[in-house]
Amino acid sequence: MKLRHAMVCSSNQNRSMEAHAVLKREGFDVASYGTGQHVKLPGPSLREPNVYDFGTPYKHMFEDLRRKDTELYRRNGILPMLKRNLGVKLAPQRWQDNAADGTFDVVLTFEEKVFDAVIEDLHNRNHVLLKPVLVINLEVKDNHEEAAIGGRLALQLCQEIENTENWEDSVDDVIMNFERQNHRKLVYSISYY
Repeated sequence: MKLRHAMVCSSNQNRSMEAHAVLKREGFDVASYGTGQHVKLPGPSLREPNVYDFGTPYKHMFEDLRRKDTELYRRNGILPMLKRNLGVKLAPQRWQDNAADGTFDVVLTFEEKVFDAVIEDLHNRNHVLLKPVLVINLEVKDNHEEAAIGGRLALQLCQEIENTENWEDSVDDVIMNFERQNHRKLVYSISYY
């Protein structure tokens, strides 16, 4: 694979991690991030989410939630999701703190507010390399079923971009073909490092 890919959602738990796992399995150079202030996972009620700092290991979250209520977090899919995440990387990372990770060629977000946060962050960075980065939003609902579909769509889209000679010359065609094949509207922008 010739391009570096970043998968980004709000908490670096569900959508970005599903896509990260799928692309990693297929041999892509891929990383994943979240843009929120904290990592939020569903709790016993909507008003009682489980909140962790970025950098808290997935293993710690898994053990914490298993200790709190194994049955609830197994039933709602959180423990299996965290177990998957453990096999992909150590802990959730925050996009805005990722400068040391180097540059990416393609950044795929899964929610419009995340797309906006990534674009804003890239816009506020020093553009010393003048290296282009393609940022695409593929809207995916934040649930386990949609994340699985989103992961497959992310793979398809990244494969199509990867197969082009130069994504900058063919991005419009790739996006248009993807939208037509999958009946999903994409939003994209080109930014710079």
